[in-house]
Amino acid sequence: MHTILAQAAPNQTVFTVLLYAGIIGVFWFFMIRPQQKKRKEQQSFIENLKKGDAVVTIGGLHGRVVSVEDTTVTLEVDRGIKIVFEKTAVSREATAKSPEKTA
Repeated sequence: MHTILAQAAPNQTVFTVLLYAGIIGVFWFFMIRPQQKKRKEQQSFIENLKKGDAVVTIGGLHGRVVSVEDTTVTLEVDRGIKIVFEKTAVSREATAKSPEKTA
């Protein structure tokens, strides 16, 4: 292996190292960085859940937050029907209004 590197021109070796560094930089910028940003936003959303928020779980269940505990959240999915979920199961805020409320 050392003989192969010794035979390569010095400029070619530097170019190869810069090429690999560039590939790693592009990979980080387009793949890892956006995922880290999305994870931070999701964590912030979960930490700021409060009573009355309309949310959607990772399973697609829509509900309104009734109470928030340390690691759990209670959602009211229909009149009088309450279900307890882990906070991490809450996916996003439900921004779309249901047809019942608009009529």
